[in-house]
Amino acid sequence: MLQLIGFDGDDTLWHSEGYYQHASTEFAAIVGSYVDLGDVHDSMLATERRNLKLFGYGAKGMTLSMVETAIEVTDGRIRATDIHRLVELGKSLLQHPVELLPGIRAAVEAVAEHHQIVLITKGDLFHQEQKVARSGLASLFRRIEIVSEKDAVTYRRVLDEFDLQPAQFVMVGNSLRSDIEPVVRLGGWAIHLPYHVTWAHEMEHGLVGDDPHVVKIDAPRDIPGALAQLHERASA
Repeated sequence: MLQLIGFDGDDTLWHSEGYYQHASTEFAAIVGSYVDLGDVHDSMLATERRNLKLFGYGAKGMTLSMVETAIEVTDGRIRATDIHRLVELGKSLLQHPVELLPGIRAAVEAVAEHHQIVLITKGDLFHQEQKVARSGLASLFRRIEIVSEKDAVTYRRVLDEFDLQPAQFVMVGNSLRSDIEPVVRLGGWAIHLPYHVTWAHEMEHGLVGDDPHVVKIDAPRDIPGALAQLHERASA
């Protein structure tokens, strides 16, 4: 039977990526006063990917990557005042409001009535701790895991700590790359709740076609029903 249900944080419990997309637009506007935008977004994405192992995920890493990219694409011509604008843009990301997705609280509460639930979210520790605290959902979770990466090793460690097998675990999240694929590869189950906008890095994954271990839903209210479907599949 399915015993442990994991929930992603950003763009599954609360809105996040929209703020990063806005910052990306502002970044392009600042850099666009120096160069033809052209491949600026591609340059920024390449810098972020290159820096992931150094800075990790989140607003601080994005801010440093914006500064680095701006200096590179302008050949060092960007003014200190505009670099300061980029830093302030990064600070605004760290201070954005935590707005829950409609219906997510009720869905999490409904699942928590019958299962142990854990929050597994990645990103900057300090920022994620703040968002979890401001979400008002922390008390519902048996455990809160803030990790640097969501991969098979991370999920296996969490399962080992609960003394569970992958087949007893379901992950709920918006990212096929981080929330769904690693769990399915281990032999676990997943509920995919797509968000309307996704960072390009998170759109790259190895899943092909429909997988019987995954149920795709349209809204948080569908989570309990999707979980019931997975219970039936796991029992078959």
